[in-house]
Amino acid sequence: MKWLLLIGAIATEVTATLSLRAAADHPAWYLVVTLGYGVSFLFLARVLTHMPVGVAYGIWGASGITLTAVLAAVLFDEKLTAVMAAGIALVIVGVLVVELGSHRPDEAGADSPIHTDNDRAPLL
Repeated sequence: MKWLLLIGAIATEVTATLSLRAAADHPAWYLVVTLGYGVSFLFLARVLTHMPVGVAYGIWGASGITLTAVLAAVLFDEKLTAVMAAGIALVIVGVLVVELGSHRPDEAGADSPIHTDNDRAPLL
């Protein structure tokens, strides 16, 4: 369920952002912008009850950046350069590092049925 909520948060955020670009030419799109961001934050808030905020926000942000850049190139004929692609790759790698760092060393590779997200050690 948490992954479906996260996918919903990503999809609605990307839709809202692309609609913001479309609203520059057609103001009626502002309705989609408002609804999209509102629904996205509701979904993201629900996700945060099931996964660490750094992981959820990282996946949400990286996916949003990637999808928005690619879809803007397709829908609005915006450029997607090699440097931009490299930046997107770095963002994705960064999120993977954050996700891997969210696990305690003794959890790495362990599929313990007893594990909960509340078992994580605090950062400080």
